[in-house]
Amino acid sequence: MMESPENLTVLPDGAFHTGVTGDLLSHVLAQIRLTGDQVFSRTLAKAEQLDLDEGQAHIVVVTAGALSMEREDQAPVVIDAGDLVLLPRGPGALRLVASQPHAAIVACRFWFDPDSLRGMIFALPQCIHIGRAQGAGWVDGMLPFLMIETSDVQPGAALMISRIIDLMVIRTLRAWVHEGHATGWLGGLSDARIARSLKAIHERPLQRWSINELADKAGMSRSSFCERFAALVGRSPLRYQNEWRLGLARDLLARRDARVGEIGLRIGYESEAAFSRAYKQLFGHSPRAEYALASEPAPRKQP
Repeated sequence: MMESPENLTVLPDGAFHTGVTGDLLSHVLAQIRLTGDQVFSRTLAKAEQLDLDEGQAHIVVVTAGALSMEREDQAPVVIDAGDLVLLPRGPGALRLVASQPHAAIVACRFWFDPDSLRGMIFALPQCIHIGRAQGAGWVDGMLPFLMIETSDVQPGAALMISRIIDLMVIRTLRAWVHEGHATGWLGGLSDARIARSLKAIHERPLQRWSINELADKAGMSRSSFCERFAALVGRSPLRYQNEWRLGLARDLLARRDARVGEIGLRIGYESEAAFSRAYKQLFGHSPRAEYALASEPAPRKQP
């Protein structure tokens, strides 16, 4: 009899189930929710600027020609055919201008859920540039599928478009980490020592990790570990651990798996009052408000 295949997505014993099994990057990215609502293509004449909605996140793929990414305080960067740029907070002061007789692009507009571990989103740079070599295969594979869905009149097309944009964002962030260009919390994953401590926090978020224990996981002295962790992740190890646990609590509240007080106790708070204070400080509203909203249909964001 043949042995059944090994389940390669099973988490270690004692891991907290978050709905996504697998590697650490998957656990983190699962907490960043987004919705894509628009895909469009443009052909720009030379020196023509690509107009993008302010305050809205975008992915832009150059399909022909080239763009020049310009900013007053920086030298222009060439975005060649096959390249992709991710603008997590919209164009801001950046200008994308056709630098050849014509430039053809496909752009996807989306927004992040404002409560999705906001510190992680704000730690992303204004622009992430993935070259054709780094995106070869997955960009060419996803883009045609995305364009098919934009012309599909069957029910469910809007959901398919949003999911494909979600996949493109995740793949972009993963490529950025792999190339070693990441900063902030993603940079922490690219540092092997800090990644070991992050892995411990994510696999056992209910354990009260001390600085000494996390430093041991990283194989570093306490002071060096704290300095390195804060520099890469943008917050102290204990603060990061607390924010991650509160993010897990938010998922439980959204699913209405248990009462508010029970969820607070489940993630390690000794009282509902302490849980409520910490939750409101991070997300701007109480866990009870989150729990109530979970039973109401979410209003659709206007384009």
